[in-house]
Order: sequence, then C-alpha cells, then structure tokens
Amino acid sequence: MNPLLQDFNTKYNTAPFSKIKNKHFKTAFEKAIVLAKAEIDTIVNNKEEPTFQNTLEALEFSGEKLDRISSIFFNLNSAETNDEIQKIAQEISPLLTEFSNDIILNKKLFQKIKTIFNIKDDLDLNDEQQMLLQKKYKSFVRNGANLNEKDKTKLREIDKKLAKLSLQFGENILAETNTYQLLLTNKNQLKGLPEGAIEAAKITAKENNKKGWLITLDYPSYIPFMTYADDRNLREQLAKAFGARGFLKNKQDNQLAVLQIVKLRHRRANLLGYKTHAHFVLEERMAENPKKVKQFLNEILIKAKPAGQKDFEKVEKVAKNDGIKTLQKWDGAYYSEKLKKELFDLDDEQLKPYFKLENVINGVFTIANKLYDLKFEEIFTIDKYHDEVKTYKVTGKNSKFIAVFYADFFPRKGKRNGAWMTSYKSQWKKDEENSRPHISIVCNFTKPTETKPSLLTFNEVTTLFHEFGHALHGMLANTIYPSLSGTSVYWDFVELPSQIFENWCYEKDALNLFAKHYKTNKIIPMELVQKIKDSSNFLEGIATLRQLSFGLLDMAWHSGDSPETIKSVKAFEIEAFAGTQLFPDVVENCMSTAFSHIFQGGYSSGYYSYKWAEVLDADAFEAFKENGIFDKETATKFKENVLSKGGTEKPMDLYKRFRGKEPNTDALLKRAGLLK
Repeated sequence: MNPLLQDFNTKYNTAPFSKIKNKHFKTAFEKAIVLAKAEIDTIVNNKEEPTFQNTLEALEFSGEKLDRISSIFFNLNSAETNDEIQKIAQEISPLLTEFSNDIILNKKLFQKIKTIFNIKDDLDLNDEQQMLLQKKYKSFVRNGANLNEKDKTKLREIDKKLAKLSLQFGENILAETNTYQLLLTNKNQLKGLPEGAIEAAKITAKENNKKGWLITLDYPSYIPFMTYADDRNLREQLAKAFGARGFLKNKQDNQLAVLQIVKLRHRRANLLGYKTHAHFVLEERMAENPKKVKQFLNEILIKAKPAGQKDFEKVEKVAKNDGIKTLQKWDGAYYSEKLKKELFDLDDEQLKPYFKLENVINGVFTIANKLYDLKFEEIFTIDKYHDEVKTYKVTGKNSKFIAVFYADFFPRKGKRNGAWMTSYKSQWKKDEENSRPHISIVCNFTKPTETKPSLLTFNEVTTLFHEFGHALHGMLANTIYPSLSGTSVYWDFVELPSQIFENWCYEKDALNLFAKHYKTNKIIPMELVQKIKDSSNFLEGIATLRQLSFGLLDMAWHSGDSPETIKSVKAFEIEAFAGTQLFPDVVENCMSTAFSHIFQGGYSSGYYSYKWAEVLDADAFEAFKENGIFDKETATKFKENVLSKGGTEKPMDLYKRFRGKEPNTDALLKRAGLLK
C-alpha cells in the first residue's frame, strides 16, 4: 500500500513521513497526475454553461493530492535528499512540467476561462474571486494559451529542458559543497578560531572518521573560519573553494547550465511576446518592468557607493596595519571583525552566550504571542522526516487551532545550504471548513557541541527571525483559495513579512525577552544591546553594494536583448559587477555558477526584491516605532491587511491600507545610515 495515495488519517492531516519510502514517490506521482487529469476532464467536459463555480473554483481545488505529494517530495529534496531522491526528481520533473503544460495549453479549458473573464463585470464577484479569475486568466495567457500548436510544442520543449537544468544546477552545488573538506591536523592552523568553532570542527572530523579538525563549506563551518582564522593562506584556500563551486570544469560544472538556462528563458519570453525574461517576470511584480528595477537599484547605488568605498577604505587600513598590501575577498570578514571590535568593542563571541538557540526560539514565540496572540506548543505525536526536526502545534485566541509548525535547524549531508521557509500544506476554505496550513522553516545553524548548547551568532539570530517572519505569513493566512494563500503574493512583496520581523532583534524590549546568558540566565547587559544598535549599520555601505551587485547581476542575465551571444559566464559577470566592485576579482571564482537563488530557486529577475522589501519594511516598522513595538492595534492592522490576506489583493493597496500611504525610500536609507 502506498501511503502517499491514501488519506493521511493523521493528527491535523500531517504527512506520514515514517511510512513514506523513496520507492513510493514515482508511482504516487504517476497516479496523482492521472487523478488530477480526470478532474480537469470533468471541468472541460461539463455540458453546462461555464460559471465561476464550475470552472474557476473547480480548477482551483483540483489536483489536491498531487500538490501534497509534490510539496512533500520537493521539500525533502531540499532538506533531506540523497542520490535516489535526486534521481527520482530528474525523472518526475519532466512529467510535472508536461502535466502543468497540459492544463495551461488546454484549448477547451482556456476557452471556458476566457468566456467567464469576458463577462466578469456582469458577475457579482468579491475581491478574492476577481483576483483568482484575473490571475488564472493571466497565467494561461502568460504561459502560452494563445499560441498556435507549433509554438505550444516549442514551449513544452523549453519548459521540460528548464525544469531539468535547474534541478541539475542545484544538485551540482550540493555535491560540490558536500565534497570539499579542509582537514587540519596542526593546532596552530586553528589560531584565532573561537573555542566553539574548534570543537565543532573536531566533531565534524570525527563524524567523517578523520583525525584532526575538519572545515567544510557549510555556513556554520565556513563563516567562523573566514571571520576568525589567523592563517591567511588557509582562508584563501577555503574562500577560493567556496567561490569556485560550479566553476571547476568538472562533472559538476554549471557554466553551460547557466548559459542554457538564460538562453531558454529568453526564447520562452520571446515566444510569449515579451522582449526579455525580465519583462515577462516583472509584469506580475510591484516593480512592473526592468527599467523601473534598474532605476531603483541605481538610485540606491548612487547613495550607497561613496559609503561603500569609505567602509572599504576603513577595513583596508586595518589590514595594511597588519602588513597586508592588497585587501582580498578572503580578508574581508576577518578584518571587518577586527574593525568592529576596535570601533564597538564587540564581536560575535561576546554575543553568542546570550543567544542559545532554545532561548531565541522562545523569544520568537513570545514576540509572536505579544503581537498576534499565537501560542506554540511542542508536540511529539507528529511524524517528522528527521529526528532533529521539532514540531509544534500553533493556536490563537481561545485555543483555536492555527497551524502545524516544523523547524529544522542544523546542517546535514542531505540538506542544501542557507535558510528558507516552506509549506507542506497551504491554508484554504472549503465546504465551511477553514483548512489550516503546515509550515516549515529550514536553517543551517551552529550545532551544539559536547560542552556547549547551540549558541547562535547575531547573524543567525536575524536569520531565524527572518524565516519566522515568512512562517507567520504562512501560518496566519486566511483566504478562500490555496493559490492566493500565505506567501502566494507578488515576489517583491513576499520579503516584507520576513524582513520587518528582523527589526525586533535590535530592540531592547524584545532582546530582554530572550537574550539570556546560557550559563547564568542573566539578561543581556544594556551596554551590549547599545553596541548591537550602534553597530547595526556597521559597514552598511559594503553590505548594500553587495546586495545591489547581486540584483544587478540578475538583471544583466535576464534583461539583455541577446543572451545568445554570451560566450563566457565569467566575462559577463565581471562586466555586470563593474559598478559595484570593491574587492579585486578572483580569477578562479565565479558567482553565477553557484547563484542558486536565480538559477535554481524562484528569484530570476527578482533578486532586487530583497532591497525593494527593505524599503517597505523600514517604512512599515516606523509605524511600530511610532506606536510601540508591541502595540496591539498596529500589529492587528498589519496582520489583517498584510499577513492574513496573501495574494487576494494588489500589494500596494494592502500596504497603503496598513500604512495610510505609499512607502518612502528615505526610511531605509535613514535606517541604514546612508542618509543623514
């Protein structure tokens, strides 16, 4: 019996992970596709006049089993993968692409939707129904419903190739990250490293049956080494290995994949009547078009560049005092940390004892409770995909069930780098039931050691708050339709809930709730809180230039007229980085070949959205600052107009309803110290 094809019959209808074996997936996908196709056929063959209910709503709630199987499988492929799962992913991705094209390119189905769309003004539809109709109609048109048969076939071929290429891109990066190991056998090579990082390296070596200390490219290993290790040659070696992922002219080389993805995206956009891939993507974003995005990025660049150069000179000066003639990329974090210590008498090692992971989690929960009346209770009756995963029942006022929350915090072999929020099940309303979501956050934080619990760097603390902000967007969803629920919003709006939540990390009243010394339980001293605040804009010029460089690189790849003529990934990248570059180029390294956000994730032509959302979040947090960071009225307004609404209305309308006005870039520049 295949558990994926049965009703789950679990508490809260959660995924029965312990019963699911790899062998179940392919069969489950094949059968679920057949079921979903039958549901589509029922809609298409309905002899009655097309109505909103028998067409749009029926389509929206079709393929539910397939959606659940897909979310389980692809989440595992990111958080707990292995060779077998990756092989299955390669086999089923074309099937799923084919299926979604079968729907989008179904003439009769589109005709029914078009009929309803043409009489929409005569129908008594509410805002959410109108949005669903508009989005469905547009998604058909934007994905080829109006193409002739010959072009539809071309589109199918392009989509199949793109699905395989982006999977391959991600697998290559995971393989390169997992393969590289820097084994140190001489204690002198660890000079400068904090005790916790040394202990973690010893544990990693032991886990890999090696003697000594093992440094890997996983962030909790890589970042401390780059920040603290005195041995410059080893820092160089590690930085070059990290920067060369996908660029080693080996089996995992991603250069060809990058060029193919970019060309195929461009051809696809042209086929659909758009000038470039960026024009296609941005039509469905707050930013609207590439010109506006470039103007936005360059406007901030003009203000940030002088600050970035000044910051760079400050770090350079510290390095020169240490006898370094040219500041290189592998010196950046190391000398920035020394400068930070010099200016603020502050470093991560001073802060980490106050950020025990369990305390930070409780802090996040307490803040969510103060703002949105949410309670989190760890429960042990829910199946999980790995022992390390924690599971919580989330309730609201009057113990009303809100969501299931999964949290997965530490690096593992089968988990990709970075941090993300995802869902195993969306929220929706049907047959008088408000079906609640299953939300997950996945991170790669510093593991506990034999002598210490997991103590987070301040950067890891803000990462946890960031992902939890996304999780709140998913958990507090309250819409009728799953495709408009939670984080299903315009891409440049999706980072607002995550980025605004980071602001609480810098507030004394919030830190007092959870920043307690792991040994003494003493609350973080006021002077350290002040130092966190004072240093919050430390090297903000460099950080801003870095973010802008990624956004501009993304736009360069996707808004150019003729990607067909690009021959060298590296040469193209150097040109795109020209206006933002501070450090000398490293010949052996390439950013694009490991730029998973745009070549594997969904951020192509959308990386600018981090900065865009920063403008929104800086402006939105001003409302909390004006009224008090735990002000119930402001929080309720934010919850009702942003967090619960998903994609049911235009983002700017939702934002203005919360804030009373459009956002202003000055709030961001002021907060970043780039505007006096």
